Parts: sequence; structure tokens; C-alpha cells
Amino acid sequence: MGMLFKIFNWKRVNIITFAILLVLIVLNFYGVYTNRFYFLKPYNYIIPVLAVIHALYLYVIWFKIKENELPDPKMRNLEYIVYVILLVYLFKIYDSVNVVNSYSQFQEHVLPSSFRFISILNLVLYCSMPLLTLLSFWYRKKLIGEYNFENYNNNLNIWQE
Repeated sequence: MGMLFKIFNWKRVNIITFAILLVLIVLNFYGVYTNRFYFLKPYNYIIPVLAVIHALYLYVIWFKIKENELPDPKMRNLEYIVYVILLVYLFKIYDSVNVVNSYSQFQEHVLPSSFRFISILNLVLYCSMPLLTLLSFWYRKKLIGEYNFENYNNNLNIWQE
């Protein structure tokens, strides 16, 4: 387990998660059945909006670790939103599994040659998002600290070093 944490340190987790978010934003507009991009469908913009919120959370983690700051209520609220985004990722995993399994139903139809590759890529990327997100939660708890706001004012003394 220690080897896993050496390979996936907090910087790599943030960078990999951010890169996967960028790829998922692009793939969210792509229609695997038609081999076209659809920019006019409103529900295609749900994942990009959620990805921006997730990227903001990654930035806050990066900033808090680099500046050695304590967690604050805004960070906690942002993390709660990422919990909801995590549920959306789980739904997208279910949706991606359905798309991959639909290949056998549409074999008689003309499917693009990229169907299997893109749909499996979508599935792998969406499966990695909950794992990386949970790992970033763990790093937040380990490196930044737990959310303990009851004694926050008592433990914060700016005059002592």
C-alpha cells in the first residue's frame, strides 16, 4: 500500500485527475454511435460544469498544501459538492457500461469503427475518477487536516509561530 502512495503522491493525483477531467469534457460532447460532436445539446454541458467545480477543488487542495494552511468552511462546502459530483461519476460509469454492452445489440447497424475504443475509454476514465477523487480526499485529510471548526478559533493564534 505504501508503494501505491509513493507512485500516486498528491501532486500526481491532482495532475492526473485534472488531465482526465479535460479528456472527459471533450468526450462528453462526442457521440459514440454517430461519430460526431454535439455542442447544441444542453445536457452535454453538465459534465463540463461539474468538471470546473472539481478542478477548483483540486486547485484549493494544491494551494492549501503548498501554503501549509488549515482547512476552512469554504473548502469543506466545496468538498461536499465534490461528494455529489462523485455520485454523478458513478452514474456515468453505469451509463458507460450500458453503452459498451449495447455493442452486441447494434451489430447489424453501421457503427463507427471508433465505437468500441471510445466507449471503453470513457468507461475506464469514469471508473478512475471515483478512485482518484477518494484518494484526493484522503490526501486532504492527511496533509491539510480534518474539518474541526468547533475549536478552530481556539487553535488559531496568529501571534505565535
